[in-house]
Amino acid sequence: MNVFDEFAWRGLHFDSTEGVSAVLAADPVTVYSGFDPTASSLHVGNLVPLMSLARMQRFGHHVIAIAGGGTGMIGDPSGKSAERNLLTREQVDANVAGVKTQLSHMLDFDSTSNPARLVNNADWLGRISLMDFLRDVGKHFSVNVMLARESVKRRIESEEGISYTEFTYMLFQAYDFLVLYDEYGCRMQIGGSDQWGNILSGVDLIRRTRNVQAFGLVLPLLTTASGEKFGKTEEGAVWLDARRTSPYKFYQYWLNAEDADVDKLLKTFTWLGREEIEGLAEAVRDRPEKREGQRKLAQEVTTMIHGPTECARAERASRILFGEEISDLSPQDVTDIFNDVPSSSLESGVLADGMPVIDLAKGAGVVPSKGEGRRLIESGGFYINNRRVGDIKYVVTSQDVVADGFIVLRKGRNKYHLVKLEA
Repeated sequence: MNVFDEFAWRGLHFDSTEGVSAVLAADPVTVYSGFDPTASSLHVGNLVPLMSLARMQRFGHHVIAIAGGGTGMIGDPSGKSAERNLLTREQVDANVAGVKTQLSHMLDFDSTSNPARLVNNADWLGRISLMDFLRDVGKHFSVNVMLARESVKRRIESEEGISYTEFTYMLFQAYDFLVLYDEYGCRMQIGGSDQWGNILSGVDLIRRTRNVQAFGLVLPLLTTASGEKFGKTEEGAVWLDARRTSPYKFYQYWLNAEDADVDKLLKTFTWLGREEIEGLAEAVRDRPEKREGQRKLAQEVTTMIHGPTECARAERASRILFGEEISDLSPQDVTDIFNDVPSSSLESGVLADGMPVIDLAKGAGVVPSKGEGRRLIESGGFYINNRRVGDIKYVVTSQDVVADGFIVLRKGRNKYHLVKLEA
C-alpha cells in the first residue's frame, strides 16, 4: 500500500491535482504543509494536516513544515468571515517558537535517513522587496482568477469585505511553494480543503515560472456528527499546549466523542491499523456503553501530544469521578476535574482543632441539616476524597486536605462538592 491508498482508506483524501496518486506511488517526493502562528499553540484542528504530513514521512517521502512567520503577519482569509487582528512581529516570533516545539510531537526531525525539515517563511518573505515581488510573482496572477476563488468571493459578498492585505495572501503562499521547489525540490503541498485555491496558485506559479508539474492534495475539513466544527468546545479551541488546555481536559475531549464520530477520529488522529480500528468501530456499535473506541482514541492522542505519564494521570483523573480514591492529585488536576461541580470556601484555620464531619457537610451545603447529614453518614452515602465516612463522630483535620488546599465531598454515587481551603 502506498501513502495515497493509506489516505484513501482513512478518508483523508478530499481532492488532488492530476497525477498525485501516480507520483506518490513512484519515487519519494518532497511535500510540505504550512502552519501560520496565529496563536502561541496549535490546536487539534491543526493535527489533520500535521499528521498527514507525518504519514507522508513514514511512507518514505521527504517532508517540510513551514512555520509561517511571514504569512502569519498577513492573515489567511480562507474560512474566515472577518479579517483577524494583525499581530506584531514580536507576537508572531513568540508564536513561532511555541509552534516549533509542537511540530516535533508528530514529525521526526532527528531521523538519520529521512529527517523532517522545519523552515520559517519569514526568512524569504522578509527579504523580498515589494517591487521585486510584484514583478516576479504578481505578474503571473490574474485578478479575475483570484476574485473567483471561493475564499475571496465569500468575503467580498460579506459586509466585512476583504482587505488588500488578505487578498494578496494566496500570492505569498504560492511564492512559498516556489521557494521550496527552488531550495529543496519540493513538488507537493498538502492542506485542508479550504486551502485548495491557495495550493492551486502555487502549482500554477511553478508551472509558469519553472515549467515543472507540481501537485496539491487537500484533506477534508472535519465536522462532528452533529455538524459542529471539529476541535471546538463551549470554552473555545482545544489546544495542544498543556498551559492552554490541560492534559486532563484534552483527554476528556476525545473520551467524550460521539459514537458516530469515533471511527473517523481513529482513522484521522491515530497510527492504529485498519484491522484494529475496524475492531474498535465494531465495539462502539455492539457495546457503546463501554466506550472502548473513545477510550482508545483518548489514550492514543493524549499520549502522542502529552506523553504516557500525562496520559496516565488524565486516565486516573477520569476514574476519580467514578469513585477512585483521591490522594496525589495536583491543584491543577483538582481544578480541572471538579471545575463544573458546586464549591465553597473554608478558612484553613478551623481545621487546626478539627471540625465535626456533620458540620462540614452542612456548612458546605451538601446536606440541608445536621439530621440529614447524620442519616446520610450512617447509611454509608457520604465520602471525603472518595473515602466513605461511616462514623458520625468523625473529625475532619488537615490530614483530609488534598492537593495543597482542597477537600472533595461526595454524596451518594456522583454528587460532588469541592471545598477550597483559604488562609
